[in-house]
Amino acid sequence: MQWKSFATIAAVTATTGVLLVGCGQSSSSTSNAGNTTSEMAKTQVLNWSENGQDLTTLDPSLATDVISGTMISNSQEGLYRLGKNSKVTPGIATKTTVSSDKKTYTFTLRKNAKWSNGDQVTAKDFVYGWRRTVNPKTASQYAYLYSGIKNADKIVSGKAKASTLGIKADGKYKLTVTLDKPMQYFKLLMGFVVFFPQNQHAVEKYGKDYGTSSSKMVYDGPFKMTGWKGTNSTWALKRNTNYWDKKHVYLTKINDQVVKSTTTAFNLFQSNKLDMATLSGQQVKNEKNNSKLVIRKSSRLNYLEFNQKKVKLLANKKIRQAMSLTLNRKQLVNDVLGDGSVTPKGFVTTGLATDPTTGKDFATENTVKSSVTQDTAKAKKLWQQGLKETGKKSVTLTLTHDDTDQMKALAEYVQGQLEKELPGLKVQSVTVPYKTRISREIAGNFQLVISAWQADFADPISDLGIMTSTNDYNFGKWTNKTYDQAIDTANSTTSTTKRWQALATAAETLGTDQGVAPLSQNVIAQMVNPKLKGLIYNTAGINYNFKSAYMAK
Repeated sequence: MQWKSFATIAAVTATTGVLLVGCGQSSSSTSNAGNTTSEMAKTQVLNWSENGQDLTTLDPSLATDVISGTMISNSQEGLYRLGKNSKVTPGIATKTTVSSDKKTYTFTLRKNAKWSNGDQVTAKDFVYGWRRTVNPKTASQYAYLYSGIKNADKIVSGKAKASTLGIKADGKYKLTVTLDKPMQYFKLLMGFVVFFPQNQHAVEKYGKDYGTSSSKMVYDGPFKMTGWKGTNSTWALKRNTNYWDKKHVYLTKINDQVVKSTTTAFNLFQSNKLDMATLSGQQVKNEKNNSKLVIRKSSRLNYLEFNQKKVKLLANKKIRQAMSLTLNRKQLVNDVLGDGSVTPKGFVTTGLATDPTTGKDFATENTVKSSVTQDTAKAKKLWQQGLKETGKKSVTLTLTHDDTDQMKALAEYVQGQLEKELPGLKVQSVTVPYKTRISREIAGNFQLVISAWQADFADPISDLGIMTSTNDYNFGKWTNKTYDQAIDTANSTTSTTKRWQALATAAETLGTDQGVAPLSQNVIAQMVNPKLKGLIYNTAGINYNFKSAYMAK
């Protein structure tokens, strides 16, 4: 997802982007606690923290960041939940039937699912929620994920009514979904927040305030949100007594807070005020032998994005290549970040997906070395050529970035290298809260920006899809016809071989043209209370599933 840097992402058409389920690797402190109630502490309260990320919305149609996605996925529920290793587990659906041509899915819904306002969760709620999301009036940035569902592309582009979407309620407890073409990852999509049902009564009751605070929302998931007023940095998840599977929800309350400084977070952890604290840089080195340190793999990529629409200079390929060539990624991850982050192979993160023919890692197999390698001599040469082509002798650019420790460290390094290696370039750092950075990206109000993207399911399209020329998450407005065609082919062909070749072409094109400059692939280093058990963590998409987590004695 934005789950971008979370933020934070499904196969789509050439007009779409990505965001979804994990890359197949997860960790859990223990197996389900089902028959181990004797192991549980008397008080089931978890004190959690978010590393500098603000909660922006509880509206499933509008969520674009990791924190919002995590809160929604733990307080609301769709047809499926995603369990350990991103395995599809029961949600509102109890049975799924798939047609022989793989284009029609029929879901049987459970009859004991309720909203927190007492309403039953029915097939109508899915129809309403899906239609609301694809309706252009809603302006959902993740409506593109519906691509492949009958008429979704036409609806999103304003060429058909939302009522023509390929979803139908056959009574209260049967839901039929029709696709334009088979989708290998369709069930994974159903575990993602943008496909959750929505209670029409609540949406109409709260109007424009729907999802803007915890009191302006209803919940059908394991927990209910409380205490979030829309702008504050603390809130809680409380056990939902209306949840259909409440007997397997053990935590009575999760206190959550945004902590922008990892130093502050660590101190709170040390004083037993937090059960989890995210670390950075030197902290990770200091605690490397601490049994409470947990290093979690991640499919999140940090990258430098160029506003090629607003700044003519940045539309020059040589300028972009020159900037990228000044950066030593190995030095960046080892000496600047020092938190276990790894050097990127390209825009697709390593470990996300393997070639079905060769079995090789996609990112490794399709790396464009020049796009992630330092060569300062070549950088200077390309820089001078680019300046000449654009009629410039000197340039001043702004570099926008989040105010978290990691992002400030990344920005300081990038700024220093650009100014050091590229004569005539001045870079001004612009430090803003995460929410502000996102809003500026959406508005195109930046020149250079450090972005982040987290894949949502184990397929290269989850990363590559967002860089098409018409995708909302292509904030820098990089445009390449060869790239768009490759993504279109990947999303339309039924041949696995042809699809993989198209994805490889897209990766090569993006790297060669330096549409963005990859910086680092994240890991998440955390201090975790060893008494926390049953937490499910997935490397991509929605990271944390608290449903069966508990505190041991």
